[in-house]
Amino acid sequence: MTTRKFEPDGDHLANSPETKRAILLVSPREEDHGSLREILNYANWEIHGAYRYQEALACLEANEIGVVIIERDLPEHCWQELLDSVATMCHGPNLIVSSRCADERLWAEVLNLGGYDVLYTPFEASEAMRVISLAWQQWNHRRAKPAQREVTKAAGVVTPAQAG
Repeated sequence: MTTRKFEPDGDHLANSPETKRAILLVSPREEDHGSLREILNYANWEIHGAYRYQEALACLEANEIGVVIIERDLPEHCWQELLDSVATMCHGPNLIVSSRCADERLWAEVLNLGGYDVLYTPFEASEAMRVISLAWQQWNHRRAKPAQREVTKAAGVVTPAQAG
């Protein structure tokens, strides 16, 4: 019997050589970095790691990142500060907060402030893969929309919204 890793709808696109799916994990815990690399050890996932807030900002400036997973309890900064920073970016990544003691209150706070979701740590493989894949797909779709509008304009296509 063989087991298959979780691949949500549309995840087959990740196997295309031109699709690079970059994520950033911000956590001071080495075990979180190792666990996430093991879970995402397939397809075209490009996993960046940062152990501190300033490293995360530098990585976000240097790379096109679709999803950030940030530990709730960073030693020097809080996840809300990074959420504020990514909110100002053009095509800013979706932000997922990770925590060993996540609860409904944290989940509600993350969603209300504009984060994508919460993941419990240590990461559970199928849940982490599902949440990260869907967050990346949403970011990629959002990023592609302006380009699609430009192609539509250039082609002279009138959408129903434009006609009305």
